[in-house]
Amino acid sequence: MQLADAIVVGGGPAGSTCAWKLRDAGLDVVVLDRMRFPRTKLCAGWVTPEALDDLELDPEDYPLSFMTFDELHLHWKALSVKLKSKQHSIRRFEFDNFLLCRAGATVLQHKVREIRRDGADFVIDGQFRCKYLVGAGGTACPVYRTLFHDSNPRSGALQTATYEHEFAFDWQCGECHLWFFDDGLPGYAWYVPKANGFINVGLGGMAEQLKRQGGHVREYWRKFVDRLESRGLVRYGHYQPAGYSYYLRGNVDVVSDHNAYIVGDSVGLATRDMCEGIGPAVKSGLLAAQAIITGCDYSLAAINKFSGSGFASKLLEHKFAGSQ
Repeated sequence: MQLADAIVVGGGPAGSTCAWKLRDAGLDVVVLDRMRFPRTKLCAGWVTPEALDDLELDPEDYPLSFMTFDELHLHWKALSVKLKSKQHSIRRFEFDNFLLCRAGATVLQHKVREIRRDGADFVIDGQFRCKYLVGAGGTACPVYRTLFHDSNPRSGALQTATYEHEFAFDWQCGECHLWFFDDGLPGYAWYVPKANGFINVGLGGMAEQLKRQGGHVREYWRKFVDRLESRGLVRYGHYQPAGYSYYLRGNVDVVSDHNAYIVGDSVGLATRDMCEGIGPAVKSGLLAAQAIITGCDYSLAAINKFSGSGFASKLLEHKFAGSQ
């Protein structure tokens, strides 16, 4: 049986950030992930300056695809505004692998099936034993499912359904565009250029509202890409969109239990306005590591529920004010 001080289940930004800080403190850390890195990860790939600060990552020192936007182009019906706000785009299969390698932990490809307590320790699949256990496995995280589902149920009203495609494209418009509530979609769509000739386009909506409307995000997809083409933003005929689901930030109460912690999308931390997930995931990984290292309480109080992007925040906070 492999022994470690801490096992982190999930090697995305939340898990790798937590592992990085635990390793810095001298703990023996194993990261388990069902995928082999670098792996494809569906995500618009939007990273804030605050997230880079938390990662102690200077853009000048990041050696892979990286692009900076000095403003966001936001659209709602006939209203369009340019929001002065420095943001960045990355490619997740590069970014996540970079952070995981930097963490310096032992990384093993392993799909976690069983977690049980054994005295003060946790035993995973009869193969791994640890004192501290961190669930960073996303929406379907086995740590959340086994240890936190009953005490911290997620709100269906905050579940999002997303459809997107990232592909090689010689884009001419190097601007980041966001559209809110087009065609009645209870959410927003995006156009995010990436460095080195890639682009990510996609849309997401609140799952329960879509169901009440009798719709699915894939039904909005064709209208969306047709609109992109009519505006001259994309000329592409081989879309292969894929979907995934995650949760926006709710009233999260229980995030630790006797040396077990959940972080990132396993909690449901995406911001309520811009659906930003990477920044809150990174912050939660730091806070969980701090709790393990110092023995302090692990709380999400320091993680904002909103990205604070002015126009978009006001729109979405008003639109989804009743969601809990």
